Amino acid sequence: MKFKLTLLLLLTTNCLQAQDSLFARKMVDTLTSPYFWGRGYTNDGVHKAAVFLAAQFKTYGVKPIEGKSYLQEFSYPVNTFPGKMKVLINGLELRPGKDYIVIPDSKGVTGIGKLDQIDSTHFVDKQNRIVLSLEDKLTWSVEAKALDYTLIQMDKKAVKQLPTTINADIENVVIPDFKTANICGVVKGTSKPDSVLVITAHYDHLGGMGSNTYFPGANDNASGVSELLGLAKYYAAHPQPYTMAFICFSGEEAGLLGSKYFTQNPLIPLKNIRFLINLDLNGTGIEGITVVNATIYPQEFAALKQINSVGNYLVKVNPRGKAANSDHYFFTEKGVPAFFIYTLGGIKAYHDVYDISATLPLTEYTDLFKLIVKFNNSLMKKTQVTLSSAN
Repeated sequence: MKFKLTLLLLLTTNCLQAQDSLFARKMVDTLTSPYFWGRGYTNDGVHKAAVFLAAQFKTYGVKPIEGKSYLQEFSYPVNTFPGKMKVLINGLELRPGKDYIVIPDSKGVTGIGKLDQIDSTHFVDKQNRIVLSLEDKLTWSVEAKALDYTLIQMDKKAVKQLPTTINADIENVVIPDFKTANICGVVKGTSKPDSVLVITAHYDHLGGMGSNTYFPGANDNASGVSELLGLAKYYAAHPQPYTMAFICFSGEEAGLLGSKYFTQNPLIPLKNIRFLINLDLNGTGIEGITVVNATIYPQEFAALKQINSVGNYLVKVNPRGKAANSDHYFFTEKGVPAFFIYTLGGIKAYHDVYDISATLPLTEYTDLFKLIVKFNNSLMKKTQVTLSSAN
């Protein structure tokens, strides 16, 4: 009987882990699909993602933090590239995203010109105010405005000969008040509803560069959003003594703007937040995780390491100090205790067109899920955590 019970528990655990992995993969596949167009500023990408995430919260039974809407709306300026995106060097047409990127604060340009070499990696078309830079790695981002020239970064391997001519047709549109929203949900606590544990992740990414190229953002940050959704689903089915809040931030790639807006316009009193865990770049983990703010909150970090050691979840839990590198930052600045957790090892794709679901291993999705649940449990001073019904 004991053997049968042990076998049953083992089979159940393996089944649940498989379900967790299938759920995560489905979410990452969905969020990185062309429909969401990089969850950015063209093709309504980030707006479609907001609708999707709000619907997920509703399906799980997670309620809006305030009122009837999950959306906390705000806006900011952004430079976008919605249409034409064509560059030829020495008569050879380059592939956007793979052979070149347009620096995000560039202006649009249409023209044919001669390239003069400035140094070993920079060339200038003075007539059309175009600068060409040769790079080892193409890394895109977001900017609020457009400068009075166009800077194109080209992969050094894209053209074998020295660049001498350029033909560019690039369209940009500056949107002074791009409208977006944080997606905010809550599961009320059963006995201490004014004490709040918060899980956050940014759902926005870089969107599209031209009408045919988008940046999927699998690791950054469909992975963190998927982890958050799994936790939201679990806690909605298993309410805790403390209130559990879930915030999907927009505007992170533009400078942590969604989390900054939330801390300036909080939907829950910041003093009520016992702890916040921000999830970003959670798609790998073969080398463990890094915890930002570990040195700021040594007691909580020691508890996290102890839980990991007992559960044998991750190969390593690395401490890191304070850093303004994700959405935890403005909460910490307001006195809210917070960790930012990101995974280590595996793929190196980052802010490029190669950050796709197909190559994202999601190595430690389930183990990180369990570690977070047990850490939250320790914060609520419970003695046991049951994950038998998590899915």
